[in-house]
Amino acid sequence: MEFTHFDEKGNAWMVDVGGKEDTDREAVARGSIFMSEACLRQVMEGTMKKGDVLGVARVAGIMGAKQCSRLIPLCHLLNLTSLSVDFEIRPEHCEIQAVCRARTTGKTGVEMEALTGVSVALLTIYDMCKAVDKSMEIGSICLEKKSGGKSGDFISPRQR
Repeated sequence: MEFTHFDEKGNAWMVDVGGKEDTDREAVARGSIFMSEACLRQVMEGTMKKGDVLGVARVAGIMGAKQCSRLIPLCHLLNLTSLSVDFEIRPEHCEIQAVCRARTTGKTGVEMEALTGVSVALLTIYDMCKAVDKSMEIGSICLEKKSGGKSGDFISPRQR
């Protein structure tokens, strides 16, 4: 097996994508945070002392995705054309799902940006709610789908 992020001596390096063609690329990532009923109720009612939890988490997720190349050592700096973070509240599971959609036209994909956006959004929810519920659990962060590039489209088996 050949690893793309190592040279012939085993040193880590950033892959050269200079010869690749620009294509439209999109990635969607999803993750969840589980919390107590009382905590979720405060988020839904907008009564958390730190303010608008989901509004702040949305902005934090977008900012986090934009910083991906600074956080993940071998990621390329991308010219992102679109970023969104949305939330789905599932009260029956005391769960908030975060969904980040990232787009670019370029030589490499935006999967890491979407995954970073989801992660930062969920961590922000935790930070804003920890005074009410320190037992919150973050998990199930995954790439839901991606399109564009040489490897083509991907849809997670979980989504089929």
